[in-house]
Amino acid sequence: MIKLGLIGQSIQKSSAPLLHTLLGELHNIPVMYDLHEPADKSPEAFAFTLNRLREEGYTGCNVTFPYKQIAINHATNTNEAVKRVGSTNTLSFIGETVGAANTDYSGFIRGFKSRLGEQPAGKVLLIGAGGVGRAIAFALFDVGATQVMIYDVHEESARSLSESMCTAGLNARFVTKNDIGDAAMDADGLVNCTPIGHYKTPGNPLDQSLFGPQSWAFDAVYTPVDTEFLQVAHQKQMTIVSGFDLFLYQGLDAFTIFTGQSVDAPSVLARFKEKFNVESQFISY
Repeated sequence: MIKLGLIGQSIQKSSAPLLHTLLGELHNIPVMYDLHEPADKSPEAFAFTLNRLREEGYTGCNVTFPYKQIAINHATNTNEAVKRVGSTNTLSFIGETVGAANTDYSGFIRGFKSRLGEQPAGKVLLIGAGGVGRAIAFALFDVGATQVMIYDVHEESARSLSESMCTAGLNARFVTKNDIGDAAMDADGLVNCTPIGHYKTPGNPLDQSLFGPQSWAFDAVYTPVDTEFLQVAHQKQMTIVSGFDLFLYQGLDAFTIFTGQSVDAPSVLARFKEKFNVESQFISY
């Protein structure tokens, strides 16, 4: 049996254990996947939890809000996506080494293409410059983004991310609260990478009046899948890339890292929906 887990806050309703145990069943690999919430959001609490998992013989773990950036400090090896993005959501343990990957990055690209094919992302307004926001911001340029406009309630976070991207030669800029309306109207795509819409933090990070001219929308939140953000975008006849798409593909990529097994996405999705009775207008292939 391999032991895997998820480290984060507000993760009680995560479907990651269901996905990884199902993947184990499909590949004849017994998997134990459990959830770990550190005592608080501090780096010290994260380090304590991570070290406990390593001591208990875990093969690896996923990392989610709010630890994706500080988790890099524990890695001895990082892949190119992690180096580019500056955050990780997948840690693998081999002996004394800790490998860091970012399957949010790769998973978003796969999810986007599953919905929009080769349609370019174009000009994008991205809301939320945290760990997943960083990954998505960089990944957007792998699916044809021409510019990423970044907004965060903490302006310095948006400014820092845009500067990192510009340093990497990418066309990015931060927008202020006063500018977000104009940025939305100028965008081809809308992206929510904030926790707003999560079952613990319901709502919509963008005023409904700003939806409409864009052609597509993505929400990183998947509990629930049918967030207010995506429901409004759907009503405006925008193409939807859901948080479940990201959840599925980042999970498949992480499972491959943990086990070395490649996975067929459509068959896994069909089995997942059947076994766990998952229903959403935004989960269909």
